[in-house]
Amino acid sequence: MTKASLLHRILRGGQQLAILGFATAASALADGSGTGSLPFSVGPAFANEVEASLVRAIVGLRDSGLNKAMGEIDKALAHNPNFRLGYLIKGDLLMAQAGRPAAFGAAVGAPAAPANAEVAPLQDEARVRVKRYVSAPPVDYLPSSVMQLAPSQAHVLVVDTSRSRLFVYANDHGRPKYVTDFYISLGKNGVEKQREGDQKTPIGVYTVVASKDRLPDLYGAVAFPISYPNDWDRMNGRGGHGIWLHGTPSDTYSRAPWATDGCVVLTNDDLARLSKYVDVSRTPVVIGQSVEWRDPISWDKQREGFMAAFQQWKADWESLDAARYFSHYSPSFRTEAGGDLDSFEAHKRKVNTGKTWVKVGIDDLSVFAYPGMKDMVMVTFGQDYRSSNLSNRTSKRQYWIREGNTWRILHEAVIS
Repeated sequence: MTKASLLHRILRGGQQLAILGFATAASALADGSGTGSLPFSVGPAFANEVEASLVRAIVGLRDSGLNKAMGEIDKALAHNPNFRLGYLIKGDLLMAQAGRPAAFGAAVGAPAAPANAEVAPLQDEARVRVKRYVSAPPVDYLPSSVMQLAPSQAHVLVVDTSRSRLFVYANDHGRPKYVTDFYISLGKNGVEKQREGDQKTPIGVYTVVASKDRLPDLYGAVAFPISYPNDWDRMNGRGGHGIWLHGTPSDTYSRAPWATDGCVVLTNDDLARLSKYVDVSRTPVVIGQSVEWRDPISWDKQREGFMAAFQQWKADWESLDAARYFSHYSPSFRTEAGGDLDSFEAHKRKVNTGKTWVKVGIDDLSVFAYPGMKDMVMVTFGQDYRSSNLSNRTSKRQYWIREGNTWRILHEAVIS
């Protein structure tokens, strides 16, 4: 479809949706009279120039007027002529100039008439893109789901499905440090993937496991498969496969917020920017329905509360006091082979027979509060085990849950 025909189609099918009302609502957030936590006036760092022009046009419309807004939208379309949302907004601006405000959607709280099936997804895209800049988490706040990054994990990708946003954090001595973020599209049927073909995006903690190129045009220039289903998914009967981070067809700039078969989809430009932060087999991908950000003091308190329990588990293992050691395991504990706590205890007591000392070294430790699960933490680490009659080196993963005020291990597995 040509640019002219697309614009004509949008103008012909436009809804009575009051762009000026939307701009007023967006500006109220931006200038501090609304509830946004990052005022637009501070000059946010935009993910890319297309999004920058879009947001400046909408948020600045009330103060800067139609001509300035039109100029910003023209910049966005010049940069990428396949940006359908840009044409929708341009159509509305043209009609507003003619005294007939229409076509565009109310995205941050202005009332709106029902939109047709073609326009509604574009309204949704406008809503989440603009709200990123007028109601965003403070950049010095930390995602509560990322409690400790291992030295091998240079970056972590945090997906907030409620915001249709992927956030990139660098590893700052184990702490996440904000780098950038990108608009994304997710599964048509929402989140919490359960089975093959349900067109949902999974919730959980995963790892980028590969990099693919030479792909069909549908996926863009590159794709990064992630480790869905992980061991927790399999324990809970979740199936399916082929969840990727990937791009868009060459004739499409972006997709609506809920438009994929379950993958996390970025624009091709943003995927190219994201690629430099991805390290295959190391980069974690944390996908949550509504990411909680905490101020640094609260984040430290959360982390320290769990780490005290983890370190006590290690100390009690080294003590060779069986009662203290097994007190760290939940009555609901299951091994990777499906054994229960009783069988685990019997095995451990047999292994420890005759030992006079045990030392457990822990390194490359990562800790994540598991998305979608209240009071559950996933821990992965390298374990250097030495005793009076055995030494070995393994990598382990544990899932801890809080039972009352006590952290206990629900599942433990050797992963390499």
